[in-house]
Amino acid sequence: MSLRSVFRGWVDHYFSDEEAVLLLVLLVVGLAVVIWLGQMLAPFLTALVVAFLLQGAVNALTRRKVPHLVAVMTVFLAFVGVLLALALILLPLIWNQLASLIQEAPRMFAAGQQMLDDLQMSYPQLITPDLVQDWIAVLSREATQLSQRALTLSLASLGNVLGLLIYLVLVPILVLFMLKDRDRLVGFTVSLLPAKRDLMTRVWKEMDCQIANYVRGKATEIVIVGSVTFFTFAFFGLPYSALLAVLVGFSVLVPYIGAAVATLPVAAVAGFHFGLGDQFLYVIVAYGVIQALDGNVLVPVLFSEAVNLHPVSIILAVLFFGGVWGFWGVFFAIPLATLLKALVYAWPRGIKERSMARLPPHSDAGTGTGTGTDG
Repeated sequence: MSLRSVFRGWVDHYFSDEEAVLLLVLLVVGLAVVIWLGQMLAPFLTALVVAFLLQGAVNALTRRKVPHLVAVMTVFLAFVGVLLALALILLPLIWNQLASLIQEAPRMFAAGQQMLDDLQMSYPQLITPDLVQDWIAVLSREATQLSQRALTLSLASLGNVLGLLIYLVLVPILVLFMLKDRDRLVGFTVSLLPAKRDLMTRVWKEMDCQIANYVRGKATEIVIVGSVTFFTFAFFGLPYSALLAVLVGFSVLVPYIGAAVATLPVAAVAGFHFGLGDQFLYVIVAYGVIQALDGNVLVPVLFSEAVNLHPVSIILAVLFFGGVWGFWGVFFAIPLATLLKALVYAWPRGIKERSMARLPPHSDAGTGTGTGTDG
């Protein structure tokens, strides 16, 4: 069998239906728009994600006989309150702690160098002076790069104040209209699609519940893990508690490796502040308990309908979509990977079922009799 015939058979199998071709075109166009116009459409896409997250609360209120407009305004005002709290309380606190951490970096670097010297003196057979010098060079290089990035971020942030103000005004307005006029907007979008959309409907039904559960569950997990981490670190008197809590909260976006990456700064700050004593051990144990409860209690509760993806697929999705879209790519890596999986499974099955549905009721296809009567 020639390569051309194999390729033709593959095309006939997946694209023999005009709806499949149209769906492929829509996916390619949507991907191209997000990649090339993502920066321009960032406020709209952000508002779309936020509205998607808040729609669950609106639906919960309407199911309790609350009028739609009242439910929308209640959820929207709660969202604005949380947004103002983040902008006026949490962000300044995190910024101050980040500035303090940058100022204290030289002292922490000196303490780390002294710790390496002590280890070399205690274990001269295992840790040689050359190895210590290599470690110090690496730490120095990383500290320099961190300072340069922080300076660049601070200078760039001055020029982005106007953009931030636009976000703070434009995104809530878009969210309000998306929630209030959801049915009208969805109806208009559906009217642009062809009347025959069985495959699109199949894929959307497979994805709608999973995406909703995942996105809202992941947002809830970030808030819970971050809040518990903040109060735990504040209880032990660990400095930079808010900054570390935000880091630990967002680390849940990257399964398997997020917690391991977040462990390094937590252990570093705790070690430099408390030393390698009992207090350091208490902080690490408490952090380990938080991670264990998150993985074994919180995640099963929030994600009862778990996305059945192999860990390798999840990591590849995080690397690819994170590299393309940054934070939002990491956030939606698993839903996007699930979408691809749903397309792979629903696409040929949908085409085959529609082909079988077009056969006559007494067709001899698949029966081997050709009579249309019972044996």
